[in-house]
Amino acid sequence: MTMTFNVASAANSDQNETTNLEKAILCAIAEARNTCEQNGDGSPNCAVAWDIVEELQAEKSHQLQAKKHKSSLETFCDLHPEALECLIYDV
Repeated sequence: MTMTFNVASAANSDQNETTNLEKAILCAIAEARNTCEQNGDGSPNCAVAWDIVEELQAEKSHQLQAKKHKSSLETFCDLHPEALECLIYDV
């Protein structure tokens, strides 16, 4: 069984990546249910299908954790990149 998911391209924004990842998770869950129904709950294909779901959910969790660790300065600089506090100088 081979399943390929194109989760997000580099051109997408963070919101689109999250939306695409959620769609991929829902698709993988449906595929896992279908696979387990056809091959049985104890089959290797069923286990692989649910492993894929688990990996996608873990990736979503990692992305959410990465977003939460911004400092207040980083958040400010995202909103106001031209502010003096946010300028980066090459020395």
